[in-house]
Amino acid sequence: MPTTSAPSGAAVAVRGLVKRYGGRTVVDDLSLAARAGEVTAVLGPNGAGKTTTVECCEGLRSPDGGEVRVLGLDPRADAAALRPRVGVMLQDGGLPSGARAGEVLHHVAAMYARPRDVDELVERLGIGSFVRTTVRRLSGGQRQRLALAAAVVGRPEVVFLDEPSAGMDPQSRLAVWELVRELRAAGVAIVLTTHLMDEAESLADLVHVVDHGRVIASGAVPELLAAGADGPDGATSVRFDAPAGLDAAALTAALGPGWTVAEPRAGAYVATGPAGPRAVAALTAWLADRDVLATRLTVGRRTLEDVFLDLTGRHLR
Repeated sequence: MPTTSAPSGAAVAVRGLVKRYGGRTVVDDLSLAARAGEVTAVLGPNGAGKTTTVECCEGLRSPDGGEVRVLGLDPRADAAALRPRVGVMLQDGGLPSGARAGEVLHHVAAMYARPRDVDELVERLGIGSFVRTTVRRLSGGQRQRLALAAAVVGRPEVVFLDEPSAGMDPQSRLAVWELVRELRAAGVAIVLTTHLMDEAESLADLVHVVDHGRVIASGAVPELLAAGADGPDGATSVRFDAPAGLDAAALTAALGPGWTVAEPRAGAYVATGPAGPRAVAALTAWLADRDVLATRLTVGRRTLEDVFLDLTGRHLR
């Protein structure tokens, strides 16, 4: 898999980061980088160490080893200098539950010398419909939109976004993605953690995959999709629904060399390999021999989700 180091000129540079909790190492000699004018996605299963890594970058936790620099500064020692230059969107929002949404945003904006126009952000992110609602009464998606607005209202040079579109409807999600792309175009360094592989695939310029406290793969999305693929255009995924519990190993053998078959969710199958008419015919013939009717069968290119599962495994954490 492609890999990348943490160059000294990066907006966020992590080198050899180590973090332990009660003698258990959750981040183990991890290095990664994020550059200005790019979206850097940090992906990993639950418990992989990605949130702890980002919290060290945000100055919320102290490393036990290694070095973290944001805009060339130490997030803990130089917190006062970094605060007006960095925006943070936490997954739980970190917002005062008793305050109204509009009050929160105006209060945060007042802390900065040159804040964005609050009314413009309210309009962009559809906050107007709940601007007078207290935070505790907001839905999960509404709270996420408010937290994103609070993270970017100060015109930060670096923004950390933790699951920015979690719980959002498609319209809200689209508005968030458009704002992220606008920030990137303005030269902001954006560090994104998400479990939505299509979000990372759509937005990220660079992806770091983290597992067991280490970066196990890094690269641009096209590089990751092509790595290890059979054929010039990368491997192809054949996706289909069928009764749960099919013999994936037997189907893999029937399809031949270069193929893998997985059941990431009960009754939902992904066969990945050098697909062509013969391979698809072999797959449907194998199912027909067992009197199994596949539904929603689609053939498409390998996705970032396929890569993620290949790297981190398909078992539950």
